[in-house]
Amino acid sequence: MKVALIGSGKTGSKVLEAHSSTTVFNRSNIPTTQSLAGHDVIISFLPGDAFLELIPTLIETGIPVVTGSTGFKWPSTIDTDLKNNNVAWIHATNFSLGMNLVHQMIGILSKAKSLFLDAEFNIHEVHHTKKLDAPSGTALSWQDWVGSKCEITSERTGDVIGIHELSLNTKNETIFLKHEAKDRGIFAAGALWAAKHITTKNKVSSGLNAFADVILKELK
Repeated sequence: MKVALIGSGKTGSKVLEAHSSTTVFNRSNIPTTQSLAGHDVIISFLPGDAFLELIPTLIETGIPVVTGSTGFKWPSTIDTDLKNNNVAWIHATNFSLGMNLVHQMIGILSKAKSLFLDAEFNIHEVHHTKKLDAPSGTALSWQDWVGSKCEITSERTGDVIGIHELSLNTKNETIFLKHEAKDRGIFAAGALWAAKHITTKNKVSSGLNAFADVILKELK
């Protein structure tokens, strides 16, 4: 599997370490339709704004894309554009395979409001000081999984890879659910799993696919 890696920062560099057949694209090697040709899959960990500008070029290549870029809003036509070009993309705010277990746990906790009239959810996330977007894309995904508005607080300190904590508060009890990433290799492993999956014939439908949905489909 020949990978085109766009963005070789903290997480992208882990992809490079884990997969030898990888071409790095950055400011010194600009990704174009010509330079990306011949690759089996594109993995992007670009910042959101940079990735957003690159979307038309990526669609034009017709190459499957796995992206962990966050901090931007998807164009309203992205799913239709991908389907019209018969190309599949997988996106995630967090490529940790363990995060998919958390997804299932939050699904259970989200039912708390049917048991407790005073139930309130809060999310706190901590990342390294170079992370630009706040709250994190993962924190926003957790809020979506809860299914209701949460108070989200963010902290930027040191070189923290990623800590997310959900608290369910009622008058008489509190429940905590916490996920801590100890090594960025977990994100590279998940992105490469998605890359292998998306390049396997008929495994992933054309259009924009959520990583969590692809995982759930595989587990069924």
